[in-house]
Amino acid sequence: MDKAKLESLRARYANGNAFDAADPALRRAAAAVETPGGQRRAPYSGIPTFLDLPAASSATGLDVAAIGVPMDLGVSNRPGARFGPRAVRTIERIGPYHPTFKTVPQSTARAADVGDVPFRSRFSLEQSLEDIEHYYTALHAQGVRPLSVGGDHSITYPILKALGRDTPVGLVHIDAHCDTMGAFDGSKFHHGGPFRLAVLDGVLDPERTIQIGIRGSSNMFWEFSHVSGMTVVYMEEFTQAGVAAVAARARAVVGTGPVYVSVDVDGFDPAFAPGTGTPEVGGLTPREGLALLRALSGLNIVGADVVEVAPQYDPTTNTVLLAAQLLFEEFALMATDRVQARGS
Repeated sequence: MDKAKLESLRARYANGNAFDAADPALRRAAAAVETPGGQRRAPYSGIPTFLDLPAASSATGLDVAAIGVPMDLGVSNRPGARFGPRAVRTIERIGPYHPTFKTVPQSTARAADVGDVPFRSRFSLEQSLEDIEHYYTALHAQGVRPLSVGGDHSITYPILKALGRDTPVGLVHIDAHCDTMGAFDGSKFHHGGPFRLAVLDGVLDPERTIQIGIRGSSNMFWEFSHVSGMTVVYMEEFTQAGVAAVAARARAVVGTGPVYVSVDVDGFDPAFAPGTGTPEVGGLTPREGLALLRALSGLNIVGADVVEVAPQYDPTTNTVLLAAQLLFEEFALMATDRVQARGS
């Protein structure tokens, strides 16, 4: 090794600390997480919150509110996604620095974990959907963008009703299933049909909707997606086209209007995400999913969610870890969008 270089490194770093990087982006990131005493809070201490965001009892004054939606009354197979929000909150060491965007999202957007949607009943699906819509309508009226953790995918329907009430939103949807099925077993409300209901209610624009990673034995139920004008990217096409091409297609489909991002963890192969109610083999890898989300930077994202985490089927906690990382990616997209909107 070059001795002069070694001496230079020693002079620069031998007595340094974790927060003394010279790179401007790293210095800004360090300043955002360093305590006044020159430390960083231990990730395993304190009350767990989504992404280690501060806890808040109200969304007033926030840009982004992280919300738990612990309801799984709409599942058609294995239950348990009601425990998803609690499990995701326990995951530590996600962020705070985003290496692709070179920022600490928490420092660029006013954000907090505001707790869970309050439900009147643990038994009534219809009543629970009403509670979700009411809660998110109030958030939307304050100009707060929701970042949600389910719960099963039926929760996204009332969220879209709240966010798309005045202007129908577009959708980037990662999932094994299109979730545009009609009524069955006597109910149109279930986790297999939220996006059909949202389109028929006029709150979701099918022409600005793209569904990615679709596969499995339920494909016979997704005619509505195609007839309504949704763009459906089956897993075979995703594999052949690649992340960059599918991301470019997603951007073209949703355009510049308001868009919602919804990620069902069963969109990922159960080798990486076994902890879900309706696993389907042959799905995305985490690397593909993260790259796809990061390629959406700059879109007008009005809200996002991660759903269908059922931790009791997740012996390694891989699913919960993935869900927390996906949530961070969505948060980073929303925080980056907020910075661009402010012109800062």
